[in-house]
Amino acid sequence: MRSPDANAPRRVPRPGHQRSSAPRSHAAVLGVARRPRSDARHRPTVRGPRHGLGGARMKREELAFEQPKELFASTPVEVEHGVRDAVRLLVTTPSGHEHAVFSELPTFLSAGDLLVANESATLAASLEAHGPSGTYTLDLSTRYADGLWLAEPRWDPAHPGPMPIEAGEEARVGDATVRYVAPYPGIPRLWFITADRPLEPILERAGTPIHYGYVPKIWPLDAYQSLFSLIPGSAEMPSAARPITPKIREALEAAGIQFASVLLHSGVSSLEIETDTVEEQAVYPEPFRVSLSTANLVNRTRERGHRVVAIGTTVVRALESVWTPDGVRPRQGFTRLFIHPGNPVRSVDGLLTGFHDPVTSHLAMLAALIGLPR
Repeated sequence: MRSPDANAPRRVPRPGHQRSSAPRSHAAVLGVARRPRSDARHRPTVRGPRHGLGGARMKREELAFEQPKELFASTPVEVEHGVRDAVRLLVTTPSGHEHAVFSELPTFLSAGDLLVANESATLAASLEAHGPSGTYTLDLSTRYADGLWLAEPRWDPAHPGPMPIEAGEEARVGDATVRYVAPYPGIPRLWFITADRPLEPILERAGTPIHYGYVPKIWPLDAYQSLFSLIPGSAEMPSAARPITPKIREALEAAGIQFASVLLHSGVSSLEIETDTVEEQAVYPEPFRVSLSTANLVNRTRERGHRVVAIGTTVVRALESVWTPDGVRPRQGFTRLFIHPGNPVRSVDGLLTGFHDPVTSHLAMLAALIGLPR
């Protein structure tokens, strides 16, 4: 999904928590299932893996592959090519693969199909911190309550650590003091922190978009927003919607394709799977909301035999979190849902996504959707 070269090979992976957050210029991938029949909401419609993936459990190694570093996204595609939709599109269906360009997206959908976007907007969530270890980067991930956050301390954008943080340690961030409470269970690079004053004003004054070592400069926050970014809250951009320009949306709507939205504030980028088997990996909660109008539109679309296509992995997680055998239901709260081959997708018929890092939770979701090549 995300390479600085719009003509990059289709299997360039999406950067994970150590290498991501360039404003996305990578090619996009659209996976579309066969059309569901009118009773499709009562059964799975996205095909699971076509190959055995580790037997009863999926091994971590099955998500590993060679990642060409020279193709990491370091520059927004619009800087090099003028527009965001100047990326390649790989369309995968049960009958095979087809190469296209993103501007051709409307031709792969039909009147009555539904695209569901995430309306979360990206925060300038990276701050400079000063503590016993010196000056370092503190990336805020997820806010759970007033003054309580999950965060990732890093030596700097290019070096993730681990850092020698101790529970009870304090650091200065702007005019606030933050205290490290405890690491998140199963994800030791992430820490619960408390702050003696709200951090949101400090983000507005001094924060920058989370970025990593291969990005040569800090791009403006606008480069990390999509056409659907309305409600600030994501630490890193839900970037699958990035290539959808006003022109593309107008073409989709003219073709009879509908739009709906959910909200899921994504934390720091796709988790690297660190356990021996995929299913054992811990996942931290992220806030989400599926409205009554969106739930009704998703259910009605599938009842009428049309397809529901998620714009990004965050949308899949939100809709799967509210799936029932009778359709999706409106809900607001936190989700820790981890989608992998042992936890199939039932709420959508397709996914518009990008290429993903090896050995990450996003790649595990793709394995659940369409399997992985041998």
